[in-house]
Amino acid sequence: MPAKNAESSTADRDARDLVLRRVFDAPRSLVFKAWTDPKHLAQWWGPRGFTNPVCEVDPRPGGEIRIDMRAPDGTVYPMKGVFREIVEPERLVMMTTAHADESDVPGLEVLTTVVFDERDGKTMLTVTAHVVKATDEFLEALEGMEQGWSESLYRLADLVSALSSGRK
Repeated sequence: MPAKNAESSTADRDARDLVLRRVFDAPRSLVFKAWTDPKHLAQWWGPRGFTNPVCEVDPRPGGEIRIDMRAPDGTVYPMKGVFREIVEPERLVMMTTAHADESDVPGLEVLTTVVFDERDGKTMLTVTAHVVKATDEFLEALEGMEQGWSESLYRLADLVSALSSGRK
């Protein structure tokens, strides 16, 4: 985990917003591709030790995203969503849902905005996750959101580094 890729993160629990910033030593077109290409996304999405046996991405406004994260204990956590905005290679906006009940009503809805800023050949990535809805039973899941996103972004840094050096 290259420390040079981590910059800062803040969580505003009252507003239910999480903002994370990372600098990647790679052009933003490559970092953007790692977010929109399902074979790349499946390699880094989720905390350490998690895998993504299902990773489907249709990166266009109105296109869907679906990721089934498998925890080390075998539990699968499905997430799905819809892209609201895509400006390649500058910005992604998606509404995602998770923890759906038997009627497919989500317990968690998050509006995620990802901004890719080019800075001297590097990419400043800003992820803003705004919790739109969280039922009482999933408020605890929010406590781990910052750690989960942070670990995902470290995994993204590893992937981008490998892609930049031609190892992947």
